[in-house]
Amino acid sequence: MSDLATLETSILDQIAAAGDEAALEAVRVAALGKKGSISALLATLGKMSPDERKTQGAAINQAKDKVTEALAARRDLLKSAALDARLASETIDVTLPLREAPAEAGRIHPLSQVWDELTTIFADMGFSVAEGPDIETDDYNFTKLNFPEGHPAREMHDTFFFHPKEDGSRMLLRTHTSPVQVRTMLNQQPPIRVICPGRTYRIDSDATHTPQFHQVEGLVIDKHSHLGHLKWILHEFCKAFFEVDHINMRFRPSFFPFTEPSLEVDIQCRRDKGEIRFGEGEDWLEILGCGMVHPNVLRACGIDPDEYQGFAWGMGIDRIAMLKYGIADLRQLFDSDVRWLSHYGFKPLEVPTLAGGLSS
Repeated sequence: MSDLATLETSILDQIAAAGDEAALEAVRVAALGKKGSISALLATLGKMSPDERKTQGAAINQAKDKVTEALAARRDLLKSAALDARLASETIDVTLPLREAPAEAGRIHPLSQVWDELTTIFADMGFSVAEGPDIETDDYNFTKLNFPEGHPAREMHDTFFFHPKEDGSRMLLRTHTSPVQVRTMLNQQPPIRVICPGRTYRIDSDATHTPQFHQVEGLVIDKHSHLGHLKWILHEFCKAFFEVDHINMRFRPSFFPFTEPSLEVDIQCRRDKGEIRFGEGEDWLEILGCGMVHPNVLRACGIDPDEYQGFAWGMGIDRIAMLKYGIADLRQLFDSDVRWLSHYGFKPLEVPTLAGGLSS
């Protein structure tokens, strides 16, 4: 019995000294496992006499119960301590500001926003979007658009030309998106109703000009299209884009090689404290150029000008973005300044719609 008491004390001391659940499990196996010390004593009961079994059995089972209870109590204590340690290491300071979600931190560039806005407006009028390459031929960029040889726009001070080819011809960076109109007329039979947004390039750089900028042009070719249709389209576009109920427009005679007659378009505005408000006031602001497609352009693109006529217009996407959102310097649109973008940019999920608002 003294040996059993010593064994019991030793096991209880080992249980109390176990520093983690793995060490405690090792003590349990050594005491109560198949080959454990207490299990070995229980195995000897079969060889004892009835009187010895009665006395020894009760003592061994009592020792087993004490060890089992001690194991359970120590296990609960170790689990509680482990949980406290984990909570201490993974503490969250709920007073800290919540981190901004990626969808909230990112911003849509104003140019991308305006591109989507004008596409939404013209799509509602039944226009499709046409695109073309940035690198163009002289023929598509100038000749088919009724630019005569020697026109100033063909010279190096306006246009980025590539090195001449073996045959003497030179490719260039398109100076407007009008070559997309040419490609559309060459590949599609009238009626045609498209807009042509895209990048354009000219050798110019100041507060209101950059070597690379963006334009959107529109083209309608039909048998009965006329300036009245053109005026209605531009009036509805300006109302929708600037989000006003009414806006006055003024059309002035002008000259473009690819249209005849050609018109400059001014819109009503009010300048007040460095801001421009549209649809009110007595000031005027030039916003775009337009006109009826020149018969020479139609003829160069394989369309009979005696059967079809059409109109076209063009405006700078960067310019109307500056006007609508109060951007003072065109160059800021291309500076890649994240601070500027966080101020002027739009949240990714703010998709412009005519029903929900273009810039809400």
